[in-house]
Amino acid sequence: MKTLGHWLASPWRRSTAAAVLGALPVLSFPAPSLWWFAYVALVPWILLARTAPTGKRAACDGWWGGFGFMLVMHHWLLPNLHVFTFVIAALLGALWAPWGWLVRRLLGGEPSRGRVAASLLVLPSGWLAIELVRSWEGLGGPWGVLGASQWQVEAALRLASVGGIWLPSFLIVALNVAVAVLVALRSVRLPAVAALVATATVASAAWEWSPRPATDDRVRIAVVQPGVVTGPDRRFDLEERLTRRLAGQDVDLVVWGESSVGFDLAERPDLARRLAALSRATDAEILVNVDARRSDRPGIYKSSVLVGPDGPTGDRYDKMRLVPFGEYIPARSLLGWATSVGKAAGEDRRRGARQVVMDTGGGLRIGPMVCFETAFPDMSRHLAGDGADVLLAQSSTSTFQQSWAPEQHASLAALRAAETGRPMVHATLTGVSAVYGPGGQRLGPWLGTDTSKAQVYDVPLAHGTTPYVRLGDWPLHTALLVLAAWAVAEVLRSTRLRRSAPAPRAPRAHTAHGSPARPAR
Repeated sequence: MKTLGHWLASPWRRSTAAAVLGALPVLSFPAPSLWWFAYVALVPWILLARTAPTGKRAACDGWWGGFGFMLVMHHWLLPNLHVFTFVIAALLGALWAPWGWLVRRLLGGEPSRGRVAASLLVLPSGWLAIELVRSWEGLGGPWGVLGASQWQVEAALRLASVGGIWLPSFLIVALNVAVAVLVALRSVRLPAVAALVATATVASAAWEWSPRPATDDRVRIAVVQPGVVTGPDRRFDLEERLTRRLAGQDVDLVVWGESSVGFDLAERPDLARRLAALSRATDAEILVNVDARRSDRPGIYKSSVLVGPDGPTGDRYDKMRLVPFGEYIPARSLLGWATSVGKAAGEDRRRGARQVVMDTGGGLRIGPMVCFETAFPDMSRHLAGDGADVLLAQSSTSTFQQSWAPEQHASLAALRAAETGRPMVHATLTGVSAVYGPGGQRLGPWLGTDTSKAQVYDVPLAHGTTPYVRLGDWPLHTALLVLAAWAVAEVLRSTRLRRSAPAPRAPRAHTAHGSPARPAR
């Protein structure tokens, strides 16, 4: 231990260690998918921060750990953003600086049982506050939320139906804090054991009593994934051939991926006629995604467009939340130089104004989202609240085929399905397509990045709403209240300590010659 402490005495060595330890939780996400590792992945980082010699150093440990987490989580951006990926990781990593300081404040030295008990609430709440801040679209959105690592764990999906992705995140951090206490603070183990029991109780209660979606019908939805094709005309031709194979398969809806149509259909009526013919041939409406300059308004939009046997039905959803740097550059006047060092957007895409629930001819109500938007729990929750029977995501990830990104993106649909109690279809152009049932369970095969085919899925429909749809982001609100209460308690404690401290003794008066004055008799 002395040798390790001596090695960590170097600020740069300690910072490197913090970055490596901060990156460990990424192994819980796809593609490694070591979901169980999330329960202990934060322990080494917590142990490092609690031993920091000063609060400032603990904040640095938090910052460097956050940098490592963000860099590895977004490593697949390196071929496109190059050095700017490190800048983004450093900026986002700064959000963990206060968390590192909190770790030392609550667990540093020989903490009392009260401080340990507080840490089991305050540290998970602080982590949720970080996830809330970075969920803002301009900071990259909620990609890599810790609870998302549990997308294939049925108990975690049930928790998500109660409190969204935020509830699994809170409990995972609480578990890590409890394990860190058991490892490093043996004299105050009781609160940690209580936290482990409480976590098991909450998970068991959610498993036993949270409402399960009641399925009452089924629809057949086809996903058309063309694969990597160069040029919008060739891609459309291939999608058309794949879709024609669905004729006679009793399909209720056909979904194409993001940017599946590279021309505005008003400007290319020939494409609109070909889509209408496909709808008649398959006896199903087709949801395409148009990535083109609009003819009726300025700018480029990414739009989900529903096409029936007579052509576009008029139902259209324009993407609202754009990918930073990929589809627009935040503060372009300041950060526009990113285009010179990577493949950032040369022109900002335009945003839609509102979410849309579309009605198909067969009475099915669908709620479309485009690509990056599936990372935002509030968007799918609002669509479910507005009456969508099925959630649909149109994505591409064509730039990141040989990375962890396609599988990470596909896994998010399981969480959105579990949160809302609605099945979700994740249809990609060239990424990983997947379909999930109302509880987040996987339906049918994943279509990998090397797949080019039309796949039909039997999708169960559900009715009723989940607690998360009804109550919203209550774990986030609770976390902010916990942090506020702790801050008030700390201020009151500091005030009480200052008032109870003995007043400094007044210095004795001296004579003109420097000798102490005799007290008056």
